[in-house]
Amino acid sequence: MKRALVSVTNKEGIVEFCKGLESLGFEIVSTGGTLNKLVSEGVKAIPIDDVTGFPEMLDGRVKTLHPMVHGGLLFRRDLEDHVNTVKEHGIVPIDLVCVNLYEFEKALKAGKPMEDMIENIDIGGPSMIRSAAKNFKDVLIVTDVKDYDAVLEAIRTNQDDYNFRLNLAYKAYSTTGAYDAMISRYFAGVVGDEFPETLNISLKKVEHLRYGENSQQAANKYEDPFVQTSLLDYEQLHGKEISFNNVNDLYGAVAVVREFGDQIVTAAIKHSTPCGVAIGETGYDSYMKAYNADPQSIFGGIVAVNYKVDKATAVEMNKIFLEIVAAPDFDEDALEVLKGKKNLRILKLKNLQSRDAKYDIKYLEGKVLVQQLNTKMINELKVVTEAQPTEAQISDMEFGMKVVKYVKSNAICIVKNGVTLAIGGGQTSRVWALENAIHNNPDKDFNGAVLASDAFFPFNDCVATAAAAGISAIVQPGGSVRDQDSIDLCNEKKIPMVFTGYRHFRH
Repeated sequence: MKRALVSVTNKEGIVEFCKGLESLGFEIVSTGGTLNKLVSEGVKAIPIDDVTGFPEMLDGRVKTLHPMVHGGLLFRRDLEDHVNTVKEHGIVPIDLVCVNLYEFEKALKAGKPMEDMIENIDIGGPSMIRSAAKNFKDVLIVTDVKDYDAVLEAIRTNQDDYNFRLNLAYKAYSTTGAYDAMISRYFAGVVGDEFPETLNISLKKVEHLRYGENSQQAANKYEDPFVQTSLLDYEQLHGKEISFNNVNDLYGAVAVVREFGDQIVTAAIKHSTPCGVAIGETGYDSYMKAYNADPQSIFGGIVAVNYKVDKATAVEMNKIFLEIVAAPDFDEDALEVLKGKKNLRILKLKNLQSRDAKYDIKYLEGKVLVQQLNTKMINELKVVTEAQPTEAQISDMEFGMKVVKYVKSNAICIVKNGVTLAIGGGQTSRVWALENAIHNNPDKDFNGAVLASDAFFPFNDCVATAAAAGISAIVQPGGSVRDQDSIDLCNEKKIPMVFTGYRHFRH
């Protein structure tokens, strides 16, 4: 008779799995709560104590850490010396291990105190998994509830061959690796090590994407289980499969919207940069202002809002081709209108104000750049010119900085009355970004507008260009060795300039 050792925290399907194993000639050995569950449901399981000769002890901390267990897992069936050793010591072979681990992640997300977190660190489980997986040629290691039926069928049909077992071992080590990574990151937080010598980040695949940045690139979406809520937590209500670019653009749109708190705002994004952003009295008002800010670029873009979409707004949205409409909620009649576009992806946002994520990570062909998320906006609004900005200009300066933060550098945003008039980004010269913003919008009236820049002016050419266009106020981080050149020209042109103290490069 073959022997299976079963010890699970998640008991979903375990009774049926063990009854299936019994029907295939397996003797079941089990522990603690799993044993009680199996016996109560009619499985003839025997206690681990009968195998080890020792009782479970120390509140369950020690129950499977014993040579009678690990010897039965680790001995090589193809080595005569190993076979003789286990016979000499009366060790019974264990041919299958079914284990899932203490719920450390669940305790983490519940915000449990440290003493509870420590008790949710599994010791025996990972040890059994690693022993069984190391000896996968002889031992089936089952760590995923979803594999129960496949394992039973493979045993029943004699398809539990080397490759089948190898894949189970691969999954097993992925399980323990992710588990240990989470514990490592938890302790990094406890001791306050923001950038550890070894940064353990384990990612879980959650969604297959339609394609990557280009159609010839395959892509999937992963999530960090350590992050409890994300801006990209959404429910797809309608539309075709999401692509890599959709997700990337969606993040940019929702991140812009988050910056505005309780203000009613609409953000339109094209190729991961804003093309129209506006605050309004109502959702409809906000959307129409954002649309009219750049009706050409919004075509084929993504729209994210922080309000419940009503039917009137949905009707306007449906007048153009959009890839995605994302909102915290939709009126039923608005949803029906939007669903009239077969391929439009409609996303219901779950965590619009989320700030749980800690890192901004860029993977560069084997080298990984890790930085804090850029969560700060303005250090202080410091007027550096003789001319003082009005309250309306200050409001537009704050608005402009919230938008320009999400434009590719070098970035310029021209705004007026809480609406973007023109955006220029992705240029190697800052004045080119400004010139593009102006020249690409020949019908816009920039008189009385505010210019926001993501970084300082190295020369006074941006001030000269802005003044010539009728722009009436400027906000920028400051910090150039030639700041005074720009300040002097602003004073000459009677343009108030304000420094924020924080730059917002976005590469």
